[in-house]
Amino acid sequence: MSNEEIDNNETDNLEPEHVETEAEASADAESIETGEDLTVLLEQARQKADANWDELLRARADMENLRRRQSRDLENAHKHALDKFVSELLPIYDSMALGANAASGEEASLENVRDGLDMTMKMFLSSIAKFGLEQVDPEHGDDFDPECHQAMAMQPVEGVEANKVVTVAQKGFQFNGRLLRPAMVLVSQ
Repeated sequence: MSNEEIDNNETDNLEPEHVETEAEASADAESIETGEDLTVLLEQARQKADANWDELLRARADMENLRRRQSRDLENAHKHALDKFVSELLPIYDSMALGANAASGEEASLENVRDGLDMTMKMFLSSIAKFGLEQVDPEHGDDFDPECHQAMAMQPVEGVEANKVVTVAQKGFQFNGRLLRPAMVLVSQ
């Protein structure tokens, strides 16, 4: 082989290698760009994951704070639920104390004690009515209502129809429409 042929052969051999190198270089450039893109995407994904984790931790903390606040509010509600009711009952106690003092005085009369007791009972009933407590107080001749009355006994009474209230032994009470204690009554037979 002559020198020319060897040079041509080497040139022929070099060209494909050189073409492969350019292809590899462009592929490497693309992979570098892709690698950079992947790195950027990975970093963005990490930032997003960190932000979501931070939101989760804040939501958990908010829920825990809300639970504690509700627990504290419920405890305070239990402690102070009857404050207003008790405040309404204190004047009644004061009235009873004044009545007891007046009854033990030298100028005490049965009429004054009775009047004071009546006023105290009215004050008591008006105070508890503010909270939804109502009396069940049937009158003589009212129909017997087994939902509100409890018959202590049945007795034949002349001139009165059957199942009518004859006497009220004890008044009943309803609280916000629910029966707490039925009225104890004597019923005609």
